[in-house]
Amino acid sequence: MTNMRRWEIDAIGLDRLQLRDCPIPTPGKGEILVRTAAVALNYRDKMVVESGRGLPLRFPFTPGSDLAGEIVALGEGASRFAVGERVVSTPTPDWIDGLRPGTARTPAYQTLGGFYPGVLAEYVAMPELWFVKAPASLEPWQAATLPVAGLTAWSALVESAGVRAGDTVLIPSTGGVALFGLQIAKASGAEVIVCGQPGTEARVRALGADHFVDADAEDWMEAVYRITGDRGADIVLEVIGGAHLGQSVELAAVGGHVCQIGALDGFEFSSPAMPLMLKNITIHGIGTGSRRALERLVRAVDSASIRPVVDARYPLAELPAAFEHLARGPFGKVVIDMMG
Repeated sequence: MTNMRRWEIDAIGLDRLQLRDCPIPTPGKGEILVRTAAVALNYRDKMVVESGRGLPLRFPFTPGSDLAGEIVALGEGASRFAVGERVVSTPTPDWIDGLRPGTARTPAYQTLGGFYPGVLAEYVAMPELWFVKAPASLEPWQAATLPVAGLTAWSALVESAGVRAGDTVLIPSTGGVALFGLQIAKASGAEVIVCGQPGTEARVRALGADHFVDADAEDWMEAVYRITGDRGADIVLEVIGGAHLGQSVELAAVGGHVCQIGALDGFEFSSPAMPLMLKNITIHGIGTGSRRALERLVRAVDSASIRPVVDARYPLAELPAAFEHLARGPFGKVVIDMMG
């Protein structure tokens, strides 16, 4: 076989998505050829196709960043992996460890499926440094959810906020990052409060949530105060953004941490000043994580038996339908499963 299928756009817009036949790439120096088994979708992927998000896209452009697959060939000098090994992609390839690259004037935003080409293809040839070994305990359609959703939750709770046993963690959502956060927090011995739609309570509790709050209730913040005896949450996984950041600040405990991740309610955040200052709250800006952090997450997934929550799987040809599902707000992740 010499040809494969790959999703591409030649201009901005969901209507420009095309599934095209093209040659299977040959891995260059330091690269590996990976047969894609699954690609997990992120809302960012849909936004990049719809608007470009101001990124320097090079057309034809392939979206997607979260791949799980198997190495089928090695380029010259590639030595980190062997043919046959299962791997997952790193969403921010230039971020190996420590602080994220970039400067005060120009923060780095060089990700797969954005600055770099994406992975919604049956095969990809990319630098071996852009991958880590996949968890031994997960199927590919599960492992594909780790690079953005899993790593973001891990970076927030473990790498930045330092979650520990006995902490109270507030998670105001039931999306992909949120449900990873729930499982990571519980594996760390924390008490977890989840805010979600009433129809999700049983599934959230089955994942280990200690408390559930109806996110549509007018008094949902009072419910969090009652549950914590007015102490508040040690860590808030803020995945909504906009003015919701202010609510997270109000619900954070004295000395608490707010991990700002999402921007579903807008990229301009707001918060009352007095609770922020008087409670000595730390706000962490979270944008995925480093390759080393992803490797630590992989080990944690295997040792703690964390199982990613996947709401639906679609074949490669049904990417537009998968994006529509994503827009409706899934419970967990939406995955393109090449093997299904």
